[in-house]
Amino acid sequence: MTETTETPDDSTAEHERADWVSRLADEVIAEAERRGTRPVAASGISPSGPIHLGNFREVMSPHLVVDELQRRGVDTEHIISWDDYDRFRKVPAGIEGVDETWAEHIGKPLTSVPAPPGSEHDSWAAHFRSAAEASFAEAGVRYRGISQTEQYRAGAYTEQILHAMRHRREIDAILAQFRTLPAAKDEDEALQAALDAGSGAATEDDGSSGGEYYPYKPYCTRCGKDLTSIEAYDDDSTEMTYSCTCGHRETVLLREFRSGKLVWKVDWPMRWAYERVVFEPSGVDHQSPGSSFQVGLELAPVFGWQRPLGPMYAFVGFGGVAKMSSSRGGAPVPADALAVMEAPVLRWLYARRRMNQSFDVAFGSELQRTYDEWDALARKAAAGTAQPAELAALERAVSTAHERLPETPRRVPYRTLASVVDITFGDEAQILRILGGLDADDPIVDLDPLRPRLDKVEAWVATHMPADEHTAVRDAPDREALLALTETERDAIALLLDGGQGLPPLEEAWTLDGLTHQVYGVAKVQRGLEPDAIVKGDKELSAAQRAFFALLYRLLVGRETGPRIPTLLLAIGRERVRALLTP
Repeated sequence: MTETTETPDDSTAEHERADWVSRLADEVIAEAERRGTRPVAASGISPSGPIHLGNFREVMSPHLVVDELQRRGVDTEHIISWDDYDRFRKVPAGIEGVDETWAEHIGKPLTSVPAPPGSEHDSWAAHFRSAAEASFAEAGVRYRGISQTEQYRAGAYTEQILHAMRHRREIDAILAQFRTLPAAKDEDEALQAALDAGSGAATEDDGSSGGEYYPYKPYCTRCGKDLTSIEAYDDDSTEMTYSCTCGHRETVLLREFRSGKLVWKVDWPMRWAYERVVFEPSGVDHQSPGSSFQVGLELAPVFGWQRPLGPMYAFVGFGGVAKMSSSRGGAPVPADALAVMEAPVLRWLYARRRMNQSFDVAFGSELQRTYDEWDALARKAAAGTAQPAELAALERAVSTAHERLPETPRRVPYRTLASVVDITFGDEAQILRILGGLDADDPIVDLDPLRPRLDKVEAWVATHMPADEHTAVRDAPDREALLALTETERDAIALLLDGGQGLPPLEEAWTLDGLTHQVYGVAKVQRGLEPDAIVKGDKELSAAQRAFFALLYRLLVGRETGPRIPTLLLAIGRERVRALLTP
């Protein structure tokens, strides 16, 4: 037996470094014990627009850590605070049916803004929250959802609001330290500052207005907007007078008033204390000087708590875009990803990367490579060659502490399925005919074992397959091109169709493996080699094989590239291949 030079201690240490989820779970347990509480993890999401795949990292990061704790039998919880009592800031781009008329609702709570046209929901917030929650459920994410509208309107935070108002001068002094951001020292810092400002984190209204500071913002009871100013407040009676730009002015008792909320930079640390949160990651935009998470370090003690463990997570991109923004429109949401990939694959993309590593969710042809990697990991796991961190990410992808997610029983490569679906226009009878020839020893006789992967591939071909990759097989032979073949090219076609020199006739090679051996063997035979010879580093042979493939593409589909040749031949069929390659 071959011995490894890595000691068990080294291996364990490396696994702990690579498996970020286990490492963070250990830290959360230790922090919860230090605080004398159970390990509560939190996510905060504003349903101000589509909850995109960047926002999804806000959910997946604590979910994976909580799930690890639950696998260990730890009493823990993941809460998602829906910040639906936040103001409607601006009209997002790219939402069908929504135009500039929605600007009249700017300043209202998101739960008071009408849903987009055609929605079955009664508010803007409910529309986007419902869509996100359906995807979270499909991805295996369990949590306790908290509507901040319901919390504020029910008076859940009344004592916290009154406490903040009593300590408003202390809060104001803390915030004053962060109101002027330091100048960027270099271009990188300037770029980051621009990103932070664009997110709203660094420019969030903290309640300052030039007069006396108040950490509370009323929503006007006449117009429903937060275009208000507090004119007077009495700590003893909690009597508050506010006015609104709409002309309304009233005096209320704040301990009974239910139309308003703490400003965000005070609201967030207040909720940490209220929910006793121990772990809440946040994005780059919340980690910069003056941002909510940084300010929260100083503000949380005002409410008798400490800022949670809050490692930074990096941005998630797609299609070459480094950062998604739901306000810009067009950013993919989890439902978009789940339409073209299985839930375990989407979970794996978030589980395999450390939180501080950015990554892209592929929707173009790169998705086929993602699936190649996914299938390769499954083979490594089955063979016992996967690393511990790889196995941990795989297990977190396919299951949670509560359930095992649906998987495709029989894995045919995504790219193979895409080629077949494309060339058959999704005709399932033809798909079955072609796939039935993939493996002569274990033929596919039913498409159900290929699902849900096949369903995802069909959706991808219909919506995301690049136009220049769609394949149209010739209706008739290109006789002019066939008659113009060189002697070497005619010999190659004859070897493919009729065999010889160790190659069988095409019909006898009619499986995916057989056709792969056949098409790669043609150039070998023409160079005097055995068709199954293993040749490495022969550039001339590789060039000859590429030239033969390009010839087949031109004769079969009229272009230089296309699906992998063996898959293409299976899709076209024996008789039609012979017809198209015969003058």
